[in-house]
Amino acid sequence: MKLAYLCPGQGAQTAGFLHRLPKHAAVARTLDEASGVLGRDVSELDSAEALRSTVAVQLAVVVAGVCVARALRDEGVRPDAVAGLSVGAYTAAVIAGVLTLEQCLRLVRLRATLMEQAYPQGYGMAVIGGLPQRAVEAMIEAACTGLEPRRRAYLANLNAPAQFAIAGADEALERVLQAARMQGARRAERLDVAVPSHCPLLAGVATALREALAGERLAEPELPYAGNTTARLLRSARAVAADLADNVMTPVHWHDASRVLFENGVRHFIELPPGQALTQLARSAFCDAHALAAEQADLASLALSARRAQRHEENDRNLE
Repeated sequence: MKLAYLCPGQGAQTAGFLHRLPKHAAVARTLDEASGVLGRDVSELDSAEALRSTVAVQLAVVVAGVCVARALRDEGVRPDAVAGLSVGAYTAAVIAGVLTLEQCLRLVRLRATLMEQAYPQGYGMAVIGGLPQRAVEAMIEAACTGLEPRRRAYLANLNAPAQFAIAGADEALERVLQAARMQGARRAERLDVAVPSHCPLLAGVATALREALAGERLAEPELPYAGNTTARLLRSARAVAADLADNVMTPVHWHDASRVLFENGVRHFIELPPGQALTQLARSAFCDAHALAAEQADLASLALSARRAQRHEENDRNLE
């Protein structure tokens, strides 16, 4: 069966997650490389105090994912495809070979800094579970009628058929969450994200990222990359660059992107650190697929399960 890596975004972080990475030479090398690029010790980015910064969170999340992907590569595991949610798309672009780690960290630092500067307070994201998309959109419209764009809430992430993230101003988010609770949502709560990601409020950030990416020399992807904005497998550097820039201002079609991976033969998912949310979504969406979060297993077990899955895929091809 084919293997895909899932790369989480902001909101998956917990204090100390970089210090819980596997003890592996590739992890140590990657942490040293990232520290050199950023001019600071990246192991300081995962303290509870540091994680109050959007910049620290996004950089640390990307570094963690690249660390484990490289450690698995040294153990003989290479994915057949990759997908990243939000800033996790930058992790995915490194794994796919489109960006170097240095390019990635420079771009992510720019991305997060601009997001934080644009909306230093009074904004964020929330999640609603157990209601259909049409109901969520209706609640957003009802809660935001008459509000100027900067005071609204917006549909942000389409994580599953009945799980959605919304983004925008605090007051609008609370109105929508209250309406969701009254309509019987199984989940209606704020996320640990302090900026209004994946909505038109960040159009200016997207423009700046397009300009920055245009100045980078990007490599063609070595494996398919499932896009956030299109939910399609992207196979050119130009398409990946567009997705990296635009996903900050458009909804993330995560469920559709992961379904495209499944439809293209992926049956084994490994969620890179931090967190387990993408693993839970994959398990819910695909009952005959295997999904495992790196935080749930040691590196040797992860590598063993991945190699077994890919051997089964090779044997199946040989039998055809």
